[in-house]
Amino acid sequence: MEFLERNPRLDEKTVATIRGLIIDGTRKANSGHPGGAMSSTDMVYILFKYFLRFDPDNSCWFNRDRFILSAGHESMLLYSLLYFQGFIDKEELKRFRQFESLTPGHPEYGHTPGVDATTGPLGQGVAMSVGMAIAETVAAAQLGDDVIDHYTYVLAGDGDFQEPVTLGVAANAGHFGLGKLIVFYDKNDAQISGPVSRADSTDIAIVFKGFNWQVIKIDGHDHQQIVEAIVSAKEEQLRPSIIIGKTTIAKGAANVEGDFRTHGSPLSENEIAATKEKNGLPKDKFFYVDEEVIHSFRLHFEDLRNEIAELQSRVDKKTKTNIAFRQRLKELVENSLSFNTGIPKFKVGENLATRAAFGKVMATFAKQNTSIIGGSADLEPSNNTKDFADVAGEFSRNNRKGQNLSFAVREFPMAAILNGIALHGGFKPFGATFFVFSDYAKPAVRLSALQKLPVLYVFTHDSFYVGEDGPTHQPIEQLATFRSMPGILTLRPADARETAFAMQLAFDINNMPVVLALSRQSLPILDFQAVTFDNIRKGAYIVKDSNNNKPNLILIATGSEVHLALKVAEKLTDLAVRVVSMPSMELFDAQPNEYKQRILPDEVRYRVSIEAGSTFGWGKYVADGWSFGIDRFGNSAPASELEKSFGFTPENIATLVKERYL
Repeated sequence: MEFLERNPRLDEKTVATIRGLIIDGTRKANSGHPGGAMSSTDMVYILFKYFLRFDPDNSCWFNRDRFILSAGHESMLLYSLLYFQGFIDKEELKRFRQFESLTPGHPEYGHTPGVDATTGPLGQGVAMSVGMAIAETVAAAQLGDDVIDHYTYVLAGDGDFQEPVTLGVAANAGHFGLGKLIVFYDKNDAQISGPVSRADSTDIAIVFKGFNWQVIKIDGHDHQQIVEAIVSAKEEQLRPSIIIGKTTIAKGAANVEGDFRTHGSPLSENEIAATKEKNGLPKDKFFYVDEEVIHSFRLHFEDLRNEIAELQSRVDKKTKTNIAFRQRLKELVENSLSFNTGIPKFKVGENLATRAAFGKVMATFAKQNTSIIGGSADLEPSNNTKDFADVAGEFSRNNRKGQNLSFAVREFPMAAILNGIALHGGFKPFGATFFVFSDYAKPAVRLSALQKLPVLYVFTHDSFYVGEDGPTHQPIEQLATFRSMPGILTLRPADARETAFAMQLAFDINNMPVVLALSRQSLPILDFQAVTFDNIRKGAYIVKDSNNNKPNLILIATGSEVHLALKVAEKLTDLAVRVVSMPSMELFDAQPNEYKQRILPDEVRYRVSIEAGSTFGWGKYVADGWSFGIDRFGNSAPASELEKSFGFTPENIATLVKERYL
C-alpha cells in the first residue's frame, strides 16, 4: 500500500460512482463504449487511488507515473478519474465526445490534462508504453534513480492483444528487461462482434511468459487481488509485468452484465436507472458524485505533495554542484532539447550515398549529445546506423545508459516505441529502415504527426535504384504518401551536404516528425555555393541558373535526380535552363510568396519535375510543363539497367524536353 489503508466500503462506493459517470457520459453523448470501461473500473481505480504517483497541482510533473489507456475507447473511465484527480471538471464529463471538449471520443495527448498519449488505434498504447519505459530507464541511468524513478502503467483489452504490434513490442520489452512497465489486461472476453472465442483462442499468459514477462492472473474485480498483483509487479525489477484480470463486461449493470453488445453501445435509460438502483446510486440524478467519495479519493494528495517536495530538495542539491546534471535535467523537465550539432566535412568530388552521409553525421551528433535514442529495424549496416551504435552504446539489461536500440525486424513496433520515447520527453528518438517498409511503420508515423512528436524517421534505399531486390523493395508511392500526410516534414536531400543540413534542421524541430528519404547509391557532392543550411531550410533553392538568370525552362528535382537534372541542363544548350533542388515541398510551400516567385516565377510556365518515384503531387509546381517519374512498380535488375529502361538518363529526358517545348 502506497499511502493509506484501504476502506472497502468507500472503495465499492467509488467504483459504483465511476461506473455511474461512465454510463451517464456515454448515454448523454448517445455514443461511446460503456461495457469495457465498466469491466476495467476496479483495476484502474485501485491503481489511481493507491499506487499512481502524480502531482495534483501539475499534470505534467516530470517524475509522474505514466498511465496509458491503450483501450482508448474506454475513455470515459479515464476522464472520470481525471475528474477525481482534479485535472478536469464535471462539466467536461457532460460534454463527452462533443466539439472542442476536453473529453473527446478517444484520449488526445496535448489536449486533455493528464492524458499521456493519444490512443484509439488498438495496440499502439501498449507499444508507446514500451518507449516510455525505455526513456525512463535511460534517464534514470543518466541522472540517477534518486531523481528519475517512475512507473509506466497500461490498460489494454482483448483487441489490443489481437493487434500484432502489441506482440512485437512485448518481445522488445521482455528482451530489454523493462521492470518498471506494468500492463493491466482487462480480459472480459468480449468485443464488438461477439465473444472473443469466436475469433481467437490465444493463451496470452503463455505467450508473455515466452517473452520473458512476469505474468500474474487475478480476478479483475477483487480489490485485494488487484492490490497484491500491483505490489508483486512493482517488486519485479528484471521483467515487465502483465496483470491478467478476468473480468465481466458491463460489470455492475442490472440486466446486461456480460452482454458483448455493451462494448460499443450506450445503455438504455431504463437500464441506467436500474443499474444505478442496483449500485446504490440515486437513479434520478445524472453525473452524481457524493462529496464523501471525492474527499476519500483525495486524502493522500498532501502526502503526494510532500513526496514531491522531498524530491525537489534532492534535485536542488544536485543542481547546485553539477552543471551537466542541471542542463540535462532541464532538457528532461522542459522537454526542450538543444543540440550542439556540428557536422563533418565533406569533400567536393567525393561520391557518397546520402545514407552513408547520414551515418557519418549521426555518429558526430552522438559524440556531442546524450539525448539521442534510436536504431534500426535489423538493417544496421544498410541504414548506416552502426556508427551511431558504436558511439552511443547498445541499450540492454546490462547497459542502461546505451542509446542504440536493436528492434529486430519490427518496423511498426519500432515506430510506436519511438513515439513513446518522445512522449516521455527528454530525448530525440529516431528509427531507420528501408523506405518501402515505411508502409509497415505508417500507422505509428501518423500518430507521431497527430501528437506533434519530434520523431526522426530515416528511410534509406529511396527509389528504384535499389536495383536487384526488385519491385517489393523499390519505393514508388512512398514519397507521395508522406507528403500528403498533415503535420509531417519530408526531406529528400541530394548529396552529403544537403543531408547534413537536413539533419541539423530535423534536430532543431520539436513539434513534428521528420522523414528523411536517403539514397542507396553513391552520389557526387554538389560543387555549388548555394548548398547551405538556409537554403535547405527554405525547402527549395536554385542550384544552377541560366547565364542571364532569366530562364525559359526550369527543371525541379529532389534527391539523386538533382544530379540527373544538372546533366539534362548541360544537354539543353539551346535553352536558358534553371535547375532547382527541392528537398522539401512542405518547407517550400511555407515560404513567403516573394521567395517562391524568386525560385519559380509565374512567367516561366514551362517546368519539368524529375523524381524517381510517383509523379503524384508534382502538378502544382510544373505549371504548363510536365512531370517525369515512375508511375508503375519496378523490376529486378541492376540499377544501371533500370535507369536506362525507365528512361532516367540525360539523353532521354533532354530529348523529351526538346520535343515538348519546341
